[in-house]
Amino acid sequence: MKINLENIAVVLQEPHYPENIGAAVRAAKNMGISRVLTVSPAGCDLTRILKTATHHAQDLVLGIEVHERLEDALKPFQYVVGTTARRGSHRQTVRNPRELSQDLIPISQKNQVALLFGPEASGLANEHTRYCDVLVTIPTCEFSSINLAQAVMIMVYELFTAASETKAPFVPRLATRFELESMYAHVKETLSNINFLSADNPDYRLESIRRFFSRMQVRGKDVQLIRGICRQIEWYCFKRQK
Repeated sequence: MKINLENIAVVLQEPHYPENIGAAVRAAKNMGISRVLTVSPAGCDLTRILKTATHHAQDLVLGIEVHERLEDALKPFQYVVGTTARRGSHRQTVRNPRELSQDLIPISQKNQVALLFGPEASGLANEHTRYCDVLVTIPTCEFSSINLAQAVMIMVYELFTAASETKAPFVPRLATRFELESMYAHVKETLSNINFLSADNPDYRLESIRRFFSRMQVRGKDVQLIRGICRQIEWYCFKRQK
């Protein structure tokens, strides 16, 4: 079984140079990826984009989806892969591209997967990685910074060549980012109301809750269950106040 490339998309967060957008689109086209999204691009000069994309990828360039907010761009996706060269206490377990490609074989069969790349100068910030289900780092020698288009090519190449010799485990349709973000907002409100989250910095503990759920491959029906629990907590608290 191979990865379902039709369910894979490249998402570029705040790319600064049209040439990098074009080169990234060309890499996606080379490896069978047919969907590219950009979020708040600094420059969308079509002529400069097409120069590096070449005419072979013109159809993909003309189909680029442009969004103002990352949250909106990721709404339809069930699984988000963040690419990063940085590690830290706020960043969950990091995979390498080859390991990740094997993980995505079963996931991609029924779920929309986004490969998220950060700005050229700074990469993905913590506010971006909060939306990711997993992070991936491209191994390098002593210099970890890789050109945006090069990073896209390495990632999509590994996905293109990934195949499993054994039967992949079943993975159901997972919750979309829209469903998950609605759930997290509901959880945040409920836990704040019962003083479980600090009023000064509620997002600090909420990040741990996000990482907990990201390890579980949450389904749509799981979201409904969690939100049902939140509603029941709210109802009970309101009842006691009366």
